[in-house]
Amino acid sequence: QVQLVESGGGFVQPGGSLRLSCVASGFTFGTTAMRWFRQAPGKERELVARISSTSVSTNYADSVKGRITISRDNAKNTVYLQMNSLKPEDTAVYYCNADSSRVVGGILLYAYWGQGTQVTVSS
Repeated sequence: QVQLVESGGGFVQPGGSLRLSCVASGFTFGTTAMRWFRQAPGKERELVARISSTSVSTNYADSVKGRITISRDNAKNTVYLQMNSLKPEDTAVYYCNADSSRVVGGILLYAYWGQGTQVTVSS
């Protein structure tokens, strides 16, 4: 059974930092690229960052470049999102997601989502 469990969100003032974590299970994490998405109230879910299976390649949305870093620890089946210089517009629920069209448990791997973790940036 595929599980994605996000944590680390919270309330932070503008300019602050947070580190999000996502622990994955139920699939071969070490061979799977991973992504972080976010969804703000009333808006569509948007891609924030992506990391390849071996961490060689990372990609970021223009809105977060230079402030957010994605990383992973394949030994711990965990992907991270280090967020610095946070802005009110970063307020959203953050989700991790597997970037793979493999079928696991009869479902495309990228169709699995966790419960997300809330990040609120406000003064």
